[in-house]
Amino acid sequence: MPILDTSLHSLKRIYRGKVRDSYELDDDKLLIIATDRISAFDVILDDPIPYKGMVLQALTDFWFDKLKGIVPNHLTGIDPTTVVAEDEVEQVKGRSVVAMKLKPIPIECVVRGYIIGGGWKDYQATGKVCGIELPAGLKQAQKLPEPIFTPAAKMEVGTHDENISFEQAVELVGEKIANQIRDYSIELYTRAAEYALTKGIIIADTKFEFGLDKDGTVRLMDEVLTPDSSRFWPADQYREGISPPSFDKQFVRDWLETQTWDKTPPAPRAPEEILEKTSQKYREALRRLAGRDVA
Repeated sequence: MPILDTSLHSLKRIYRGKVRDSYELDDDKLLIIATDRISAFDVILDDPIPYKGMVLQALTDFWFDKLKGIVPNHLTGIDPTTVVAEDEVEQVKGRSVVAMKLKPIPIECVVRGYIIGGGWKDYQATGKVCGIELPAGLKQAQKLPEPIFTPAAKMEVGTHDENISFEQAVELVGEKIANQIRDYSIELYTRAAEYALTKGIIIADTKFEFGLDKDGTVRLMDEVLTPDSSRFWPADQYREGISPPSFDKQFVRDWLETQTWDKTPPAPRAPEEILEKTSQKYREALRRLAGRDVA
């Protein structure tokens, strides 16, 4: 059964995000569970996407292993099913991780390899994205000369994150950390995008999140290169000048854009067909990239 919300009695829930619920294990560790909730335009929909949380966790696990060595991460290696009560195992199995408790760096680290979405709108209006000047005459969905780092300041759940310049990121977190998270983000994206192409997927853009451990070391955290945090396009259907079909929640966004809605809660209720097709797209991304499925 899809999980829209979790309800562990053995641990204290300390955070409910758009998709993930976090429970405290001790002073140093968290149990993070990926539910089947989906958000679009920073609004959480009322209907779950079947298997979504399991896909997110499986892909994140895959990428943490694939990209290890670039940046330290939040993994502890502890089996999540061993830290909850027996009657709670089904809520965590295949969709959770025991992670280090980090101090989140309040910046979403967005890397764009192609011009699409909000970046395309900004470029059309100003010729720039987050203050970065881009070549004139780019077409929608065109590959950029090189990946660009376009950070956003993280806001409260239910509000829109705010695009900022790199200079503003430096003001928020300091030059050293801003440089680190930019360089890590671009390398992670570049390595992942090269690999994904061999599997017939273009990663148009993605976002990473980082935190600081008790020693002040920057660590990669949360989800990594999933359909929730990235735009995945089938390479064989890609062409410039259109918004390509995708393996991610852009499918839900596109449906929502056809509805009469002011992008504030509550979101329109999605029909079963949209929920099931979205689930299929998520699972197809996992099958292509990691060579496995969740059911």
